[in-house]
Amino acid sequence: MKVVLPILIAVMTAGLIGIAWVQSGGVASREISAGRTPEEAVEALMRDVQARNWNSAYSRLANTNALEKQDFIRDLSGSNGSLRTYSSLQSFTVWPLHATDQEATMRVRMTWSSAIGPLDEVRDLHLQRENDAWKVLWPKPNLAKVPPQVIPVNYLRWDVIGRTLGDDWGVQNVDPPNVRITSMNAIERPEGVVLVGELVNEDTVPAYVSVNATLLSPDQTTIDQESSFDTIAHTLLPRQVSPYRIDFPGVRIKQVKNVRMDVKALLVAASADPVIAVTDQKIEKDALGAILLRGNLVNQSGQNVDIAQVVAAYYDANGKVIWVSNGYVDQALLPQVPVPFGVDVPKDIAPKVQSYHVVVNHYSRNNG
Repeated sequence: MKVVLPILIAVMTAGLIGIAWVQSGGVASREISAGRTPEEAVEALMRDVQARNWNSAYSRLANTNALEKQDFIRDLSGSNGSLRTYSSLQSFTVWPLHATDQEATMRVRMTWSSAIGPLDEVRDLHLQRENDAWKVLWPKPNLAKVPPQVIPVNYLRWDVIGRTLGDDWGVQNVDPPNVRITSMNAIERPEGVVLVGELVNEDTVPAYVSVNATLLSPDQTTIDQESSFDTIAHTLLPRQVSPYRIDFPGVRIKQVKNVRMDVKALLVAASADPVIAVTDQKIEKDALGAILLRGNLVNQSGQNVDIAQVVAAYYDANGKVIWVSNGYVDQALLPQVPVPFGVDVPKDIAPKVQSYHVVVNHYSRNNG
């Protein structure tokens, strides 16, 4: 009896575990891992990417003979210190576009989590059937290779002297740069009140700027206080203009009687390098029907830019700022290599847009 009872308990425990595994989708998971349908094949691939199980993910591809594993990994996990290298696949959605008995096209929307928030990516993946399983034909990534070259350095640079190591950051012994808000437009959106506009550095030295705003009620009490956060070009060179946007979630325009604006500027060391050109700009719809301002960024310097942020202002026929949007590029900007970008434009704003102005913030591990 002493021997039979432990064996009986072990058998019953194993049976319960098996039932729980089946009920929780264990069988379905095994079927999905086999890729018996195009949708299951893509879902299995995405789960491997989510788990960073690159060997398993690579084995689900139909074109491994034409695609190096390291190129596949770099395409999804990033390289050169880009924003993608600091991101992970948070979730994904898969739906069919076309299918026959032997080939199919699936669309996958990937949401990547990063330090600056979620990043969405949409890809159309082609699949082919191999015996009883479906495999993905992963497109060969166009990974940039920068040839050896000499790029002359002739940019302007401003250094700040006169501070000691014991001074706190932002302690200044000189007058702050002269920065002025040139426009402000309060608009109501479904999510709340939004302030958009522009400011300019009117000084001969660079400035680190931020814009704060306070909404006041009819009796002059404070409704809310917010700042532009990262929807602005923080470092402005002399005479440079930046758009800004300040969001007040949950506030209605009828509650607001007055707006108090406050721009803060600090003298900072800066340089005009890297120069990032914005080319091929146009407003168009993406595969999901969203309206985007798209274009390319070209790093015209000789140093890599790890992370680039696009801030765009949109103007109506009267030259008034009617919206400001921003977005990050998850690829590093290598010298002289165009990198695409896309930032959202609200559908009700897009028909009113007559022109736009794009500025680029840049961050690198070497110089911040």
